[in-house]
Amino acid sequence: MSQKDIVRAKLLPDGTVVQIFPDHSTQPLQGQTHWERIKTMTEEEIESAALSDSDNPPLSKEELERFKPVPNLKQIRQQLHMTQAEFAESFSLPLGTIRDWEQGAKQPDSAAKVLLRVIAKNPQAVLQALRG
Repeated sequence: MSQKDIVRAKLLPDGTVVQIFPDHSTQPLQGQTHWERIKTMTEEEIESAALSDSDNPPLSKEELERFKPVPNLKQIRQQLHMTQAEFAESFSLPLGTIRDWEQGAKQPDSAAKVLLRVIAKNPQAVLQALRG
C-alpha cells in the first residue's frame, strides 16, 4: 500500500467526516454505505451477511452471556435522588467524569464499573466505607 492509497479523515465536532488533503484543505468524505439497501434487508439477509464476515463473526450465545452491561449511572443516581454534583461528592468521583459517563463521551473502566455495581446494590456500604 502506498501513501496515495491512504485517505486521511477527521471527525468534526458537528459529526461531519471530512477528508484531509496534503495541502490541509478538506472536503466532506462521501460514504459508500447503501443505507436504503440496509433498511430493506430481512433478518435472514442480515444473519447471512454477518456470518460471511470472517474478520468479525457474530458472537455465540455463550459469548454474549459472558458480557455484563455497563452500569447505567444516570439510573443509579436518579434512584438515589442525587444530582450529578451530589453523586460525585458523595462517592469521591470527579464531577466531569460523572458528566462524561452519563453523556457517553467516556465509558467507566473495569474498576469504576465494579464501584458502580456496588453503589447500585448497596450505596450505604460504599458511603460508610468512604467515611472511614
